[in-house]
Amino acid sequence: MTLWEAALLGAIQGLFMFIPVSSSAHLVITEHWLMDTGSLIPAPDTPEMIFFNLVVHLGTMVSVAVVMWRPLVKLISGTVRELGAVWRRRTLRHMIHLKLMLLGVIVVGITGVLGLVIREYGTDAFATPWIVAVFLFLTAGILWWTDSVTYTWRGAAQMTIMVAVVIGLAQALALFPGISRSGITIAAALALGMHRRIAAQFSFFVAIPTILSATAVQSRSLLGHQGGFSIGADAYWAAFIVAAVVGAFALWMVLTLLYRAKFRIFAVYVVLFAIFILIFQPDLSEPPPLDETPIEEEQDAEASANRT
Repeated sequence: MTLWEAALLGAIQGLFMFIPVSSSAHLVITEHWLMDTGSLIPAPDTPEMIFFNLVVHLGTMVSVAVVMWRPLVKLISGTVRELGAVWRRRTLRHMIHLKLMLLGVIVVGITGVLGLVIREYGTDAFATPWIVAVFLFLTAGILWWTDSVTYTWRGAAQMTIMVAVVIGLAQALALFPGISRSGITIAAALALGMHRRIAAQFSFFVAIPTILSATAVQSRSLLGHQGGFSIGADAYWAAFIVAAVVGAFALWMVLTLLYRAKFRIFAVYVVLFAIFILIFQPDLSEPPPLDETPIEEEQDAEASANRT
């Protein structure tokens, strides 16, 4: 993997991790395009690319910490302070930060359980162009609707377990290609009456443990890996830095447009992207390993070896 390829994949990850236009389809199409142009990037299931995925996700988590450091520090410090007083009170009514943390755990737990179920049955059946396009049109409709929400009443103090359950369910749906995680979770929060700022902050708060947990599960195969990687350290660093910088810009832009009810800009882009997929029918399955031998050729080679 060259530096420019690492930087490109890092930029795609950082940009579409936060912009509500579904990152999975963009990443797969980019990988296919690189391979079609002769790139020698490793296959997605190789240890090199699994570690690469971990690196760029850590870069996007840096973006969240940079852009949202004030509310993050407030949430963490408030939780620590309220934990010290938890024994003196018998209710979470006035412990807003601690309650938000616990509700976040519920969101991540629900997403994790449903995610395992969805992964068990697989999402490859949904990775056909026309189905992805349908999901993209659905995402566009959701984003268009969010700008029409004018009445919100639920702040941090009015958060409930029901809200956490609904957001957890919505976040799990983002495992299907074409559905945006940030878009559907923010829309679900707005539908429940949450203020725009609270909806956005909570959506990206729960994204941190959700994405890190999913990446950690995916990276378990690295535990038994022996030997070096074909991707150089400079490529990993380039991808990490680009993902962090581009991700910070993307997150800032998303928050700005959400607060101003300008998500319909993204809705227009998603519709155009869906039309592109319907017209050109790109391959949305995971790219195969570059050294993969077709089954028929492998069987012919084995039969020939047996004859000799």
